[in-house]
This record gives sequence, structure tokens and C-alpha cells, in this order.
Amino acid sequence: MVDGMESRGWDRRYVGWFHCFNRGDYYEAHDVLEDLWLEQGRAGVNHRFYKGLIQLAGAYVHLQKGRLGPAVALFRLADANFAAYPEQHEGMELMRVRAMAGEWMEAVESGDGNPLGRRPAPAVELPAVRVGE
Repeated sequence: MVDGMESRGWDRRYVGWFHCFNRGDYYEAHDVLEDLWLEQGRAGVNHRFYKGLIQLAGAYVHLQKGRLGPAVALFRLADANFAAYPEQHEGMELMRVRAMAGEWMEAVESGDGNPLGRRPAPAVELPAVRVGE
């Protein structure tokens, strides 16, 4: 899925998450990042960060399937995992992502039904070129 994709110095699986997520391929976004998350292990510095990205994509998978309660639960879990990191992490404006997810969660909880399809699809900016470690 990520073969041939320009990685900008990032792991291709990480970059693949952005490409899939921003196309609305939320299950694929979850799937492409899961291997990197598992590779990190619980002791990995980005374990909770990747888990949060997987949960965020999963929340939108639930919205696509009309399962609003599970979507809200995953928005909350993702935010709890993101809270362990600074405002900018791994090239991502994490506070923006958390705010976006919060807006979607509020829209779901408003009682007006599923906001997916009624509002612009979510998008997360791909980090700039990674320089050094």
C-alpha cells in the first residue's frame, strides 16, 4: 500500500496513514499504521501516539458504519493517548488534530445524527520533510 510513496524522511507506514486518512480510507489508515505501532512495543516512545492515530482513524470507520457510540469512545481514547505528547509531535500539529477530533466528537454527541457526509471530511496535514534524528 505504501510502496513508491515519497516518505520525506519519515517511515512510509506513518506517511501512509496521512495519505489514507486524507482520502477517507480510514480503515486502511488504521491498517497501514498498525504494523509500526506493534513494532514500537509498549516501551516505544511513540507507542501511545501511533495508538491514538489508529484510534482516530477507527473513530471515522465507526462513523462510516453509522456506529456513533463506538466512534465517540474512540475519539476519547485517541485524545487520552495524544495527551501524553507535546503540542507538536513527529512533525504533526497535535493540538490541531485534538481540536479537530473534539469538534467531530461534539458534532456526534449533539444528537443531530452522523456528521460524516454532512460536513467537510477531516484532513490532517502531512509533516514536512524530516531532518536528522
